[in-house]
Amino acid sequence: MKKFRVAIAGASGYAGAELVRLAAAHPAYELTAVTSEKSAGQSVASVFPSLTGVVSHTFEALAPHALAERADAVFLALPHTKSQEPVALCRKAGKLVVDLSADYRLKDVAAYEQWYQTPHAYPQLLQEAVYGLPELHRSAIAKAGLVASPGCYPTAAILQLAPLCKQGWLQPDSIVIDAKSGISGAGRSPALPYHFPEAHESLEPYKIGQHRHIPEIEQELGIVGGRTAAITVAFTPHLVPMNRGILCTAYCRLTKDVSLNELRALYRDFYKGERFIRLFEETMPNPRYIKGSNYCDIGIYQDRRAGWVVTVAAVDNLVKGAAGQAIQAMNLMMGLPEDTGLTAPGSYP
Repeated sequence: MKKFRVAIAGASGYAGAELVRLAAAHPAYELTAVTSEKSAGQSVASVFPSLTGVVSHTFEALAPHALAERADAVFLALPHTKSQEPVALCRKAGKLVVDLSADYRLKDVAAYEQWYQTPHAYPQLLQEAVYGLPELHRSAIAKAGLVASPGCYPTAAILQLAPLCKQGWLQPDSIVIDAKSGISGAGRSPALPYHFPEAHESLEPYKIGQHRHIPEIEQELGIVGGRTAAITVAFTPHLVPMNRGILCTAYCRLTKDVSLNELRALYRDFYKGERFIRLFEETMPNPRYIKGSNYCDIGIYQDRRAGWVVTVAAVDNLVKGAAGQAIQAMNLMMGLPEDTGLTAPGSYP
């Protein structure tokens, strides 16, 4: 198998570390460089002992030009608003780029600047970037030079609602999303809400109606549904005391009366042949079933008395919600089978 030289920027965060773990075991990747501003000069093994004997690299400071010279493809796992220039420089050097930040996910410059409170210096690249959800944009990703990898909450929410949007069955102003994430979704930088005594035995909603993933969800559901009228979602995320995983429950009303069997048949048809989508009927999706894997588990249910359709999705926020999905997209960009390096099932218990 041909080897591609791969570099990872922002490799000392949780998503970045997961990228390093998966890339080190990838049969077609040669990991050539890893960067971290906080850990520059330290070995990867000293920061992440789990990678001792697996990765021999030392973290270095980010220098996009130098990085591009040593890689065919670059993953950037930098904080939101910090990827704009490094992405642009790597693309100028002709490298394949997958960006895990939100800097290239939104097509509307004004929306990005509103939700992220910073100007966008490269609006032309926003139009070049392909939203990196392979189940919806596979052919575009395969031809792309720049992919904007989805956020973890949007990955679950979009995948669980896309079939209803595509079919035109979903009322666009009826979507309520209740999502719960493990603490690793907040990143590795220490903060009081993520301190053990604060988070343990706790369940807390946050950023109600204000979370930055809202425009991403609305944009992609609108695109898949081909709607001219805007889709509006009510989105409430919660922090739960587990290391990783997302459970996302979405409620919506339909434009027509359909049975549960018809709903499940729609999902089976829509996701037929999808390597990383698993549809559950008898078993409820649960983050513990997908920990460490690139799967998205989806269940479809009905509350006929109240008139709601309820979908439930589970993903590992660091794999399908971040690093694994980024590699899935990069595989497509490189012309590789998209499941290369991603076939391991979840760990259990």
